[in-house]
Amino acid sequence: MKKAPVKTNSTKRNANSGKKTDPLLEEFFHGELKDIYWAEKHLVKTLPKMKKAATTAELKQAFEDHLATTKEHAVRLEKVFGLLGKKPQAKKCEAMEGITKEGASIIEDTEAGTATRDVGLILAGQKVEHYEISTYGGLVQLAKTLGRADVASVLAETLREEKEADQLLTSIAENNVNYEASAE
Repeated sequence: MKKAPVKTNSTKRNANSGKKTDPLLEEFFHGELKDIYWAEKHLVKTLPKMKKAATTAELKQAFEDHLATTKEHAVRLEKVFGLLGKKPQAKKCEAMEGITKEGASIIEDTEAGTATRDVGLILAGQKVEHYEISTYGGLVQLAKTLGRADVASVLAETLREEKEADQLLTSIAENNVNYEASAE
């Protein structure tokens, strides 16, 4: 007669909340933090190139402002690692690398000084923002699930700022750049 498999309880109590948490989920969460940390550090190198390639002063300023915010996001992630008792560590984010490579090809494929290039840069910037919004949104929820309201609060601040950046890019496109490009 076959014995039923024994189910083991591989959960442990979260010291912050007393809730039981799955070590695999904690490991996954930590891996995703490493991933977005790499992405933020990579964007610090990418945003100056986007600013340089932009045509309109408004878009250049948006990229410059977001560079400062992105640097803050990296520092904030370092705080999150500290709250978790982990050393800040980056893991290459293949998704962000692909999105930024696509942005670089937009620069190569469009004419300098045109609104069409700015349309492409806005689209590339929004792809970055949407990736970050989905990542931070998921991380906030995972932090809550793991009983880490302290971490969720820090990540939620970044999520709010990413949404604001996306809205700003939408506004620039809708109020100016898209119309200029349609007249070129």
